Amino acid sequence: MRNLVPILFALISLEAFEAHAQPAANPGPAVRYTMAFPNAVHHEAKVTATFSGLPAGPLHVRMARSSPGRYSVHDFAKNVYYVVATDGANHPLPLNRPDPYGWDVKPGPDGTVIFSYTLYGDQTDGTYVGIDQQHAHLNLPAALCYATGLEARAAEIKFELPANWKVATQLRPGADKSVFTAPNFQYLMDSPVSLGAQQLRTWQEGDQTIELSMLYQGSNSEIDAYAKKVQKVVKEEKAIFGELPKFDFGRYTFVADYLSQATGDGMEHRNSTSVTSSRTLKDEDGTRNLGTVAHEFFHAWNVERLRPQDLEPFDFQRANMSDALWFAEGFTQYYGRLALRRAKLIEDEDFFNDISGWVNQRQNSPGARYASAIDMSRQAAFIDGAATSAPTNAVNTTLSYYTQGAGLALVLDMQLRQFHRSSLDKFMQAMWQQYGSKQENYAPAATYTVKDLQRVLGEVSKDTVFAGRFFRQYVYGRETPRFSENLLVAGLAVIPTRVLGAALPNQVEFDEEGRCIVAYNTTIGSGLYKAGIDRGDQLLALDGKDLKSRNDLDAVLHKHSPSDVVFVKVKTRGGVERTTQLILAEDPNVGVKPVESVEKMVYTPAQKALREAWLASQASN
Repeated sequence: MRNLVPILFALISLEAFEAHAQPAANPGPAVRYTMAFPNAVHHEAKVTATFSGLPAGPLHVRMARSSPGRYSVHDFAKNVYYVVATDGANHPLPLNRPDPYGWDVKPGPDGTVIFSYTLYGDQTDGTYVGIDQQHAHLNLPAALCYATGLEARAAEIKFELPANWKVATQLRPGADKSVFTAPNFQYLMDSPVSLGAQQLRTWQEGDQTIELSMLYQGSNSEIDAYAKKVQKVVKEEKAIFGELPKFDFGRYTFVADYLSQATGDGMEHRNSTSVTSSRTLKDEDGTRNLGTVAHEFFHAWNVERLRPQDLEPFDFQRANMSDALWFAEGFTQYYGRLALRRAKLIEDEDFFNDISGWVNQRQNSPGARYASAIDMSRQAAFIDGAATSAPTNAVNTTLSYYTQGAGLALVLDMQLRQFHRSSLDKFMQAMWQQYGSKQENYAPAATYTVKDLQRVLGEVSKDTVFAGRFFRQYVYGRETPRFSENLLVAGLAVIPTRVLGAALPNQVEFDEEGRCIVAYNTTIGSGLYKAGIDRGDQLLALDGKDLKSRNDLDAVLHKHSPSDVVFVKVKTRGGVERTTQLILAEDPNVGVKPVESVEKMVYTPAQKALREAWLASQASN
């Protein structure tokens, strides 16, 4: 049955909205935007911003260089052109461009600047702008200019829409269905917008409205089934914290663009999330689109309201560096998958495969041996969608704070359950009550530091020594968590895959001419690395056999055992041929399996009780 309920919003005037949002000192008239799409077929929009009530000095108009939810620099001005400025009477105003990211313009006698430009966008994801004849998906920092010094002002945006297009956004609707408002600049820029033929499903969760607004070309039955799964995710994640956040206007929106031209992405926002994908909803198995939804909705608590001190306020001209992304993103990664399992939207095997990935990446990452979870969090500006034309050595220097944090969350959950009669759920609830539940002026009333995380862990576990040791070893320090020991308490065994030479085939590719080329940076500690072989080198022969195909490589590996040493003939990318020794290492990866499926292992009642409590649904019907 379709769960399609009309949403009735109280309509208020922009003036009343401004009065509610602004501090005692009036920051001035609202900034007003219009956005039209006369050339959508060529991915262009026409944007006009009106700044009024301005003093005599120059107005500094900027495009953002970064975006909420991302931790790197993107320089959105690169897609802005045909810029024109006038006063309120349409008289041209001269523009000066002090740097690549903005313009200076002196207001006319009426104290008004009307700033217009063409915006290009052809990437439908959480960071950029995607425009075509079918839709427009807008990350507003990539779309709207702003003026420095006017950030406290309210904002209004009017969309001049093609026929049949509707608006999906967390912005507050006005009496005119094409006009939306925001209390200030930060809220405006944190509000994704989808324009098109929206498919809407809504439901009540307590006294708040959840809506799924989707651009999708599949059937209504597919959307209905998917919406029911999203409802389960909402309930399960609500149970983790014990309550929903108080969404600012009583509404949370999943802004979903599931179109063939979309790029797979998810981006959290204060009262909404942007989720994009080219995948259909047919046979949705919880590991694809729904996995993104589960991750991003958890952010409504963790990172949007339960927020690190170093991410607040968000800086739109540089990348905020945070020490706590291992918690903000990594613990969210853990809970996104755990919530799907608790809601029975994925099977045990799927979740245990997730765990295997976290374990393997942490245990096999050279970077994690030399950099802590805090260090990895600080690398976000260089890896979170940041563009670079220069190769990096990330395979040897970086471990994703998503993966590292998920592994830490897993181990901490097991230790709290085994030794402290508590759980990670209790820790998240305590953090929420102390740092997330109270909000002021659309922002956290209090933010946290890494020291605060340690202190609250000591309170929840009632063991400050344990909390200090955990942070010293795994957050400030670089120790590898004891996954085998910790997972065993839940009846999970860490089993080596024992595949000979798997690391070697994964490092090479055979080109059309039959050359065996090392395709990636070789990993510290691997046989190739120790042999002085790296990306771009060609393996000519292994153990005396010429390498012309993947079958040739497999034939050599099948004759050997782990740690065998063979001769390899190499042609470096500089053209020098040499022969050296190569150690044939065993695949270092492991698999996480239930002990009851492993020969000679016993599934004890204590393990069974802990696993069942851990994976059981926490949501009330």
